[in-house]
Amino acid sequence: MRDINYFLKNIHLILPAIVLALTFHEYAHAKVADLLGDPTPRREGRLSLNPLDHIDPLGFIMLIFVRFGWAKPVPINPFNFKGDRNRGVILVSLAGPLANLLFAFISTFLLYFSVLGFFGGASSYLYSLSQFLILYNVYFMLFNLLPIPPLDGSKVLNSILPYNYRYKYYQIEPYAPLILILLLISGLLPVILAPMANSIIKALHTFTLGIINLFF
Repeated sequence: MRDINYFLKNIHLILPAIVLALTFHEYAHAKVADLLGDPTPRREGRLSLNPLDHIDPLGFIMLIFVRFGWAKPVPINPFNFKGDRNRGVILVSLAGPLANLLFAFISTFLLYFSVLGFFGGASSYLYSLSQFLILYNVYFMLFNLLPIPPLDGSKVLNSILPYNYRYKYYQIEPYAPLILILLLISGLLPVILAPMANSIIKALHTFTLGIINLFF
């Protein structure tokens, strides 16, 4: 009940933050795949900044209430990549989390510019929104870097594993939803991700303040 009340109270901040975080995450996957020569994301309509092209209903609900969730995976065909396929898969897989990190960085600037009143009457809303943008982008990045299929981290790990271990590793994919549910129920997932998220957010604030102090 508390989570529902919190969501309803902050719906005008939470929904934009989640929609922006997952949209740019998936768009980054699609864009890098497209740049590497794979037309699949473009053909499937995923080279898009329309959130409706990327939202997975269950993953969206998970993001709202527990900060951990997912969007519809961007379909790719590594055989279309220019150059080394494994390198291509790694680049595409990391593009989404890195887009979230960049968005969190930009949002940190937005927060401090709002404090300075750069946006006039909109500064108060943008200050609050930027806090959620930072939070959801950082958590979305870290969650997707977990080495659990089919998350981005698993694709990176699979691409660097010796060939004889790759098949064995992907045998756990059918059990991935159960693993994630157990991590959530046990409370281990927040324990694992929260310290990393807090460290990243603190670093973003420190770095951003350093840059602002140089120019203002």
